[in-house]
Amino acid sequence: MFTKPLKPAMQQAYVKLMMSVIGNGLVIASQVDSEIQQEIAKFPENFTLSMKVFPHGPAFTARVNQLKQLELVDEPSGKPDLCIIFKHLEHAFLVFSFQESTARAFANDRMIADGDVSYAIRLVRCLNKMESLILPKLIASLAVKQYPEQLGFKEKLSNASLIYLKLAQSFLKRSA
Repeated sequence: MFTKPLKPAMQQAYVKLMMSVIGNGLVIASQVDSEIQQEIAKFPENFTLSMKVFPHGPAFTARVNQLKQLELVDEPSGKPDLCIIFKHLEHAFLVFSFQESTARAFANDRMIADGDVSYAIRLVRCLNKMESLILPKLIASLAVKQYPEQLGFKEKLSNASLIYLKLAQSFLKRSA
């Protein structure tokens, strides 16, 4: 996507924005998409997950609530049950700028899954489905290992519209 290297401050701002979009998008997708709902329902109640850039970069933390949906957590209490950690800002930038898929980043040892591997796999499936829903197919194909063949245009359009609408509303609430 990007041909010239960005300055670290620009990478930081971009990754911070994308962390916010992904965190909020995942929360909203857990309310909208039945496949993601089924995956989230398999996490225990109060299960916390986070994604962050090592050591003190952009991050988000979410928790599974009583309704078996994700909700963002402002102040995490204790260590998350699952933490996906990018080893460096540039590694997160590669993934979030769609130059490298999440699966490739794991294979290239750019990320660490701190927690139960089965939960990490479940989370990656949720992220892949969310990205497949909200991104154009061409870009989503770069972001995910395999674009879901069964994802029809009608489902993609209706779920993506709902996710984008709720995402915009959540950003507007925070800025007000």
